[in-house]
Amino acid sequence: MTAPILQRRLGLFQSTVINMIDMVGIGPFVTLPIVMGLMGGMFLYAWIAGAVLSLIDAMIWSELGAAYPLAGGSYNFLKEAYGKNGLGKMMSFLYVWQTIIQAPLVAASAAIGFSQYLGYLIELGPLQQKLVSAAVIVVVTILLYRKIDSIGKIAVLLWTGVILTIGWIIIGGIANGHFFQPLKDINTDFSWGQLASFAFGQACIKSIYSYLGYYNVCHLGAEIKNPGKNIPRSMFISVIGIAILYIAMNMSVSSVISWQEIKHWQDAGINSFVVSTFIERLYGFTAANTITVMILWVAMASLFAVMLGYSRVPYAAAIDGTFFKIFGKLHPTRNFPYVSLLVLAAFAFVFSMLFRMSDVISGILAMRIMVQFIGQAVGVVILRKRNGSDHLPYKMPLYPLPVILAIAMWLFVFYSTGFAVIKSFLVVIGSGILVYFMYAKLQYQWPFKTKVALNIDEEIKKTGD
Repeated sequence: MTAPILQRRLGLFQSTVINMIDMVGIGPFVTLPIVMGLMGGMFLYAWIAGAVLSLIDAMIWSELGAAYPLAGGSYNFLKEAYGKNGLGKMMSFLYVWQTIIQAPLVAASAAIGFSQYLGYLIELGPLQQKLVSAAVIVVVTILLYRKIDSIGKIAVLLWTGVILTIGWIIIGGIANGHFFQPLKDINTDFSWGQLASFAFGQACIKSIYSYLGYYNVCHLGAEIKNPGKNIPRSMFISVIGIAILYIAMNMSVSSVISWQEIKHWQDAGINSFVVSTFIERLYGFTAANTITVMILWVAMASLFAVMLGYSRVPYAAAIDGTFFKIFGKLHPTRNFPYVSLLVLAAFAFVFSMLFRMSDVISGILAMRIMVQFIGQAVGVVILRKRNGSDHLPYKMPLYPLPVILAIAMWLFVFYSTGFAVIKSFLVVIGSGILVYFMYAKLQYQWPFKTKVALNIDEEIKKTGD
């Protein structure tokens, strides 16, 4: 019987759809009022900054994803850049190690956001919110327990709900007649000092969190048709499309509810359901309830895409022999990495019961930045110096400027996560390094001698004797 393998069944449309539903999620609905609370009338700058950083970083992902279209995304990029038999062993292991923590955090954030927003429809106590979060993780895991062909169809259905939800919000603002007023007022209280402030960094963390996911297609590299073209295209279409939707949505909401009012709610810790309140003021309670249900649909869609993409990362490492073998198992009839999916779902289930939304958002970014985002940016430079660029299916424009800008911006965001979050990141990475060296010694991997080298030493010793 032939062993099951991943199959290239996802085209450009489905790849873009999976990216977009990953990006949207509950993020923009939860973070919209937070960004306004931090930045006041300059809130649009945070969303523009998030779009710019995402586009620049997407150039790095596109070059790597098109060149190495394999399951696991960053796992393969780091291994190729830093050496399959050298430092790349540890870098790729650390990425998988942090993924085991970070991916469930992303899933938990969607589930927590779902339970919080459900509070507009049903009054929930703290324990009830946690139980709802956990239940959402279980439901999405069941949805993902199937072949990739079916996954693509479910993704399109979920994406339709995403577009309808944001479209209704934007059209509501346009119909109100003051849609462009927030854009006209963007520089009313403009301050260069505020753009360089810690508050702006905090606002960018929230906006960037809402853009994350534009690279999900790279994790599914082994299941994408014509990856040299479709992987870069899907990322740029996703980022540009979502940026337009986010900025338009913010303009729409703030044209009906002023940023001053929203900032007051944030400062007072009241009314977390700003988008539902926006629809309520325009169309009444029934419409507000309907948009809330649609937002919950979006949160579910994002969780679906997150779990789908990240379940391929430990799988890719396991079949490559650099992570625990159990993660390399594919379902015997449905051909998906079910062990990896179930482990990530289990962690997400626990995290959704333990953590708060604000802690999760900062933790997600801090864990990704140093090893994954900055590690890949440096990796592109190493690969270009080693292999040149003539063979690349996609070459980023203006190289190396996008790399330099991406590293500088990611360092600023990392600093803005705060000392407590950075300390947690160091604990995760420190434990990962410790586990790697223990694992590498047992498996005879870098920096320890391989089995082949040990055998040669043994033969030399025998010859000398």
